[in-house]
Amino acid sequence: MLNIGAIRTRLETRRAELGAKIVEIREDLRGKADPNFSEQATEAEADEVLEGLENNALAEIAQIEAALGRIEQGVYGQCAGCEELIDEKRLEALPYAAQCIACAS
Repeated sequence: MLNIGAIRTRLETRRAELGAKIVEIREDLRGKADPNFSEQATEAEADEVLEGLENNALAEIAQIEAALGRIEQGVYGQCAGCEELIDEKRLEALPYAAQCIACAS
């Protein structure tokens, strides 16, 4: 049986971790550019990687927010596709999963 309280705590903790990571990424992106032109090219590549990490973190936060919303609505663990219950092992691995394995495939 799902422990909704523990899942909520896990989701909220992960959301906070991601929020902190986003703050760090944004601080890194605001850093001053190196006056050396060749270093600027390297920094530009690093910035692209950081922006990708930020986008991934924002997307995961959105999924976490949606899962927390499903908890509040009382439909957490119900597949958004077929409305069957999502396997507990899937929810342990991916607590913000909105679909069962069959519908996600």
